[in-house]
Amino acid sequence: MSRMAIIGCGAMGSAFARGVIAAGVCQGDEITIADADTARLREVTTDLGAAAAPDNATAVSGAEIVLLAVKPPQVKHVLGQIADTISRAQLIVSIAAGVRLETIESCLPDGVPIIRAMPNMPCRIGAGAVGFSCSDTVTQGQADAARTIFDAVGISFQLPEHLLNAVTGLSGSGPAYVYLMIEALSDAGVRVGLPRDVALDLASQTVMGSARMVIDENEHPARLKDQVTSPGGTTIAGLDALERAGFRSALMEAVKAATKRADELGRRHVRKVGCGHSLLERPNGDCELLERLPDGQARCRIHTRGPSRIS
Repeated sequence: MSRMAIIGCGAMGSAFARGVIAAGVCQGDEITIADADTARLREVTTDLGAAAAPDNATAVSGAEIVLLAVKPPQVKHVLGQIADTISRAQLIVSIAAGVRLETIESCLPDGVPIIRAMPNMPCRIGAGAVGFSCSDTVTQGQADAARTIFDAVGISFQLPEHLLNAVTGLSGSGPAYVYLMIEALSDAGVRVGLPRDVALDLASQTVMGSARMVIDENEHPARLKDQVTSPGGTTIAGLDALERAGFRSALMEAVKAATKRADELGRRHVRKVGCGHSLLERPNGDCELLERLPDGQARCRIHTRGPSRIS
């Protein structure tokens, strides 16, 4: 595997680092990590045997794959720090939710290959789900290398970018729906007389075991559901109660609502100023990187060499 740089060693950044090392995709000494939290950086790099970079530009120098594992509001600032260091030979992989390929492309030199990915929380234990999309400049070899990284923390699917918000609504936000279901099942167990710890363990194991059967047996969940359900029995009584309460429809509405919200958060317009840097403009017209000046002029907050007219 190529040398890898990871910018951001929070929960997701460190999960990917641990995943690729555990899967044998990379050795610890082939990974360089940068993070503004120096104490956290020292802890993670010491634990993994990875190199700690003093800044983001140093981290990406010499790396063939650069993983951006920072929060969406930080992406533009980080790209501004590494733009002069990045070349077309390096692959950028972003796991920042809602930040589109065109946005990342506009902040980097022309032709840099970029992959946008949407992982989920279970990546932290190697059981995640990742959807990803590639820019036109990504080669098949680079896409395969990225898939190897994603598969080190779970399973992955390459999709058109317009479907990534649907991935966010289903698997990205989905763990929260499942945690809520486990909590509700646990509470129900307590309601009917079970001790709290027993109820939580039974609920968690039931969800895990049921999911594993769907995956391992490659069986449609409806068929497995029918195998549990006997005429006039306890399970059909419970399913009837769930249908009357709108359980199925509630889950569908949750995925639709989360997908819609992801669309709203990602709906931004890219504009240019004279320095060539991009400005990300929210639907309400406020630009995150733009300092407005008189007479239609503007100053890029990253490149502050003077005012530039908006194009």
